[in-house]
Amino acid sequence: MITKRIIPCLDVKDGRVVKGTNFKDLRDMANPVEMAQFYNDAGADELVFYDITASAEGRKLFSDILTDVAKKIFIPLTVGGGINTLDDFDRVLKCGADKVSVNSGAIKNPDLINQAAKRYGDQCVVLSTDVKRVGGSFHIFARGGRDDTGIDAIEWIKRGVDNGAGELVVNSIDTDGVKNGFDLELLDKVTSVVNVPIIASGGAGNMEDFAQLFEHEGIDAGLAASIFHTKNVLINELKAYLKSKGIEMRITGEKVK
Repeated sequence: MITKRIIPCLDVKDGRVVKGTNFKDLRDMANPVEMAQFYNDAGADELVFYDITASAEGRKLFSDILTDVAKKIFIPLTVGGGINTLDDFDRVLKCGADKVSVNSGAIKNPDLINQAAKRYGDQCVVLSTDVKRVGGSFHIFARGGRDDTGIDAIEWIKRGVDNGAGELVVNSIDTDGVKNGFDLELLDKVTSVVNVPIIASGGAGNMEDFAQLFEHEGIDAGLAASIFHTKNVLINELKAYLKSKGIEMRITGEKVK
């Protein structure tokens, strides 16, 4: 049985970890370096770091904070925000990232995925998508969930994988921060058209939501932020719970109190 992954996410704005609901009403949470180290010690399988306003503000990702984060952790690190060129990929990887997440940059230049996959390998290229229901369809949103591109999300995701994306992060704007469970309808549509690792994001509110998520075939990882940031759910306790449900997990170290 393939081991499932639990991945906390650091949404970073102005040098601080923040969290909102439906991509709005952001609240200050913590120092990103301190929080990254906490998750490294808490049993997280990987860590995702998003500079969430880099694309909207038309600037490059804060590489100094990223470098400090990378120095503190020993788990795989995926980084996104303001990734528009191969030079951006190179810069982020040199800061210590293991994988690079591209979202708005790929919408502006779809060939970026193919170019990056050829240079760095498919396993390094993560296509992150911000998806929302519009008129009964799933649309891709750009610039941190601000702009409706009108692009059909399922077609876009399939195209990205065909171009060389080795992993997907599927962010549901509809369920983000709501804590009523992952967007299983959206995720089932995605798993029906691609065959690469899929990280589900948006909606986790309790341990049962993860158990329900992993009942769906094709989902490799669950990503969450606020329930981990507030310690409402501790990662190693979540993993022990999921293992008791027959879901294969990697459990290391002791529980973090």
